[in-house]
Amino acid sequence: MPGPKILVIPGSTRIGSHNVKLAALAVKELTLNDIEVTRISLADYELPIYDAGLEIRGGPPANALKLKQMIMAHHGVFIASPEYSASVTPLLKNAIDWISRVRERGDPTYAAFKNRVFAISSASPNMLGGARSLLALRQILELGCGALVIPEQVTIANAELAFDEMDDIADIGTANLLRAQLARLVEMARLLM
Repeated sequence: MPGPKILVIPGSTRIGSHNVKLAALAVKELTLNDIEVTRISLADYELPIYDAGLEIRGGPPANALKLKQMIMAHHGVFIASPEYSASVTPLLKNAIDWISRVRERGDPTYAAFKNRVFAISSASPNMLGGARSLLALRQILELGCGALVIPEQVTIANAELAFDEMDDIADIGTANLLRAQLARLVEMARLLM
């Protein structure tokens, strides 16, 4: 029986982003465990700022439909979210807002967030490691979209010092927390297959 498919999404597109590194590390760890994984960049799915008027006039943009279909083609989703002003990035929030509005073939509300499991992590130069971002992201996904988000989450403080020359997490304890989180994501995704 094939294993679950996992989608990895960094919530930043900035070159040198700690969360892009974290997403790449998640891909590496999942691949080492023979999990089918896809990593995307939100830069490849450009979207206007969400506006209900745009939606009413022309429906959701094509890239919102593509993102929804990408999520629905996977059993689990790993999001590496930077922290902006104690919350999620506007880029990530905007993508979630648009995805939540896409309806195809009589889909229920928030179809992309149902019947799959989400894991969230953050790397930040601040001492909290992006924990406030994850609090906001968990609220958006769970309360706003009805998603299943596993309780395990990883925050990496002082991210500019956290990665070694191979872009692995230098602290073994934190590296093991990430591995445990990814194992739990895969375990839960298997149950939803």
